Amino acid sequence: MQDRRKKLPVGVDLFDQLIREDYYYLDKTDFIGQLLQWRGKVNLFTRPRRFGKTLNMSMLKSFFEINSDPSLFRGLAIARETELCKEFQGKFPVVFLSLKSVEGRIFEEALRGLSALIGVECRRLSFLLESKSVKEPDRDIFARLCAQQASEAELKSALTLLMRMLHDHYQRQAILLIDEYDVPLDKANERGYYRQMVDFLRGFFGEAFKTNPDLYFAAVTGCLRISKESIFTGINNLKIDTISHHRYNEFFGFTDSDVRQMLADYGLSGAYAPMKEWYDGYRFGDMDIYCPWDVINHCDRLLEQPSAKPEAYWMNTSANGLVKRFIEKADDSIKADIETLIAGGAVCKRILENLTYDELDTDMEHLWSVLYLTGYLTLDKSQPETEDGRCHLVIPNREVKEIFIEKIRKWFSERIEISDRSELFGALWRRDAKSLQKQIHNVLLDAISYYDYHENYYHALLVGLLYDKELLVRSNREAGEGRSDITIEDARGNRATIIEVKHSQSYGNLEADSERAVLQIEETQYAWPYLQRDYTVIACGIAFAGKDCRVVMKELS
Repeated sequence: MQDRRKKLPVGVDLFDQLIREDYYYLDKTDFIGQLLQWRGKVNLFTRPRRFGKTLNMSMLKSFFEINSDPSLFRGLAIARETELCKEFQGKFPVVFLSLKSVEGRIFEEALRGLSALIGVECRRLSFLLESKSVKEPDRDIFARLCAQQASEAELKSALTLLMRMLHDHYQRQAILLIDEYDVPLDKANERGYYRQMVDFLRGFFGEAFKTNPDLYFAAVTGCLRISKESIFTGINNLKIDTISHHRYNEFFGFTDSDVRQMLADYGLSGAYAPMKEWYDGYRFGDMDIYCPWDVINHCDRLLEQPSAKPEAYWMNTSANGLVKRFIEKADDSIKADIETLIAGGAVCKRILENLTYDELDTDMEHLWSVLYLTGYLTLDKSQPETEDGRCHLVIPNREVKEIFIEKIRKWFSERIEISDRSELFGALWRRDAKSLQKQIHNVLLDAISYYDYHENYYHALLVGLLYDKELLVRSNREAGEGRSDITIEDARGNRATIIEVKHSQSYGNLEADSERAVLQIEETQYAWPYLQRDYTVIACGIAFAGKDCRVVMKELS
């Protein structure tokens, strides 16, 4: 029997496509009325990646643009605002640019990408070339923009030109929509041409936003609020809404009621608890928010495979180079704070939302602001702000915790010298439990800061320690009658080690727990795939408590 439920919009972020092709849509059109009521001349919305910014900008374009299709909004919340729709729907020329793809190894390459993007928008508005109301010099520059042959100075004035031409043609001010405005700055800062990009964008945005008679209003989205950034110098009409504000919270991301509704609509209400554990927990203003990218992708996966476990969908598509650079430079004190976060604790830090990109690297304490603004941390709603303005930050959910654990693996991998690693594997392959235990214990003394870690933390530590490009190291691999914690395969030596990790409640339980781990390997037949290939297989049970561990090893047959 054919499933008549609507398709889930995995990767669909254009509003008209979503509606025309009958994708599932959780109604966020009340955003239009809220924006009209509270808007400034230039409105900046900052949210983490994959929280619906592009879809909302596309929705605004579909609503306001002259000759747009009003049937796209039939049955949606905004359609009930009849007077508002009569006054504003389909009444304005619109310029819409998403800068999320503007990057390059050098400034000139990034500029060519922006030129191509502007060329696409100009060709969409190509009727302006034939307009008798448009001035001839403007048409000449417009033609060069269409052909991607404009000079850098002409590119810098492109937004102003387009709005002026649209105003001349329609005799109405234009609405300007800029999506992911800060991506070119992030990429430029990463690749060494930051000052060039700032100088260009200062003119590109500045001319469009400052006292522009052709602008009705502008809506701009980005990941970071960079209001001190010199590209906004002199723009006094900028109205900013970040994740710390309260007015537009429900329009970026999914609320709890949104998620319950979607799960009910697809017969997946039983998946609510794991969905909440993995993808909820973001605190925008006074509201808890889910990451919509995760919710949509996991619902789609569950429809295909009802037994599917939650995955880190956001982690695999939302890599942030700025965060990566910060974490890789983290010192021991920051690593200790991150260990606290992984253990389920909070860190108390001052959040600065008013930074510039070239300031970010000047102080490692800025890391916490970046992690907060990009969605890797959120406010602990159970603890108030301190008297000196510091906030308590926590990891929002299970998915983001997995991201931090991945980074911990990398740190531990880099911490051990090659000679130490050789000794580590030597002890492993010759079943020298005492030597292996001593080496792991030494790492714990040096690297572990607290005594309340969970099993997955020690698991991550071992994967980092035991990673070797010459070996096949797998984590949580399905084998026998379950999933083994870690398997290490040496195909050249026809040998494998299977490791089961336990977190003991006390030091007195270490011996028994490590022996129980070996017994689990035997009883669940984790070794069977290797024994069938005549491998030498070692079962290794490791129990941890604080900075101590016990290792038990046994050859299987």
